[in-house]
Amino acid sequence: MYKSIIRPILFCFDPEKIHHFIFACILWMNRIPGVSMLISKIFTVQHPALHRKVFGIDFPNPVGLAAGFDKDAKLFNELSHFGFGFIEVGTLTPVAQPGNPKPRMFRLPKDSGLINRMGFNNEGVAAAAIRLKKRNKNLIIGGNIGKNKITENENAVQDYEKCFEALFEVVDYFVVNVSSPNTPNLRALQEKEPLKALLHHLQKINQLKANPKPIALKIAPDLSQEQLDDVVEIMLETKLAGLIATNTTIDRSGLQTDESTLTNIGAGGLSGKPLRQRATEVIQYLSKQSKGQFPIIAVGGIHSAADALEKLNAGASLIQLYTGFIYEGPALIKQINQAILKKTA
Repeated sequence: MYKSIIRPILFCFDPEKIHHFIFACILWMNRIPGVSMLISKIFTVQHPALHRKVFGIDFPNPVGLAAGFDKDAKLFNELSHFGFGFIEVGTLTPVAQPGNPKPRMFRLPKDSGLINRMGFNNEGVAAAAIRLKKRNKNLIIGGNIGKNKITENENAVQDYEKCFEALFEVVDYFVVNVSSPNTPNLRALQEKEPLKALLHHLQKINQLKANPKPIALKIAPDLSQEQLDDVVEIMLETKLAGLIATNTTIDRSGLQTDESTLTNIGAGGLSGKPLRQRATEVIQYLSKQSKGQFPIIAVGGIHSAADALEKLNAGASLIQLYTGFIYEGPALIKQINQAILKKTA
């Protein structure tokens, strides 16, 4: 029903506007007595074999919602009813910012992909922290943090620290986002020395806490083999809890969408099916090079249960959905969990 009726209607409208419309609909539906329970009954799969212990956290199932969907932590409770094992909010920045000029999100239906150049649009970390205090019991939340657009890279550490402190009491783990292509010069922070300095600083603050939180790093799919080797070295040196692979790509090779359409769209990060193979390759390489010394959360091009199993077989411990959730609908979460159960039976 979703792919044959609902999606064609939704895809007639601007992607960003329809995103906000869907948020409003989900909020409204969940205010009706019994609806949230009904949604959970339809989509949630519960079984001991789905549980995963990662970062020292007991995840009820390995299928999460990636950052970018609930940027401002406004819908995490309602979205959890669709069967997600965890939800990542953000990317959040110290100060509210509007993001890049609109339009800034584009569908590529021929490729089952999206291009976005949102630019960390959010209401600021303090506002999100207040909302996160109202999360449902047992809901696992990740906090994806970044820097403000106007913050120079040499001062970026302070931005990440502010977000870390603001969210510390209301999230279960952190994700350091230095890999979005939509904030000027942000990816320069992926270079070896700046990245080590940033991660060492956050870990130093983290270890001063009575109960330190797991910190993960999110990387781009466009890194070279040498850069991936550096990532492994940095992960082990800084003793980070885990890695998220991968963010969106700036690569446009092999797309079915015509060149003129891509030119009109312009810059931005590509997600969805075109990212599947590269994301899997990165996960496989990092898992092998690190000898499995840190867990990997897979994201990128997961549009089916087979895609999810591919990521898990490549070395991932958990997976996250974003574009696949938009194209395939909420039934995808249930399909993946059922496939995992079938495989483990």
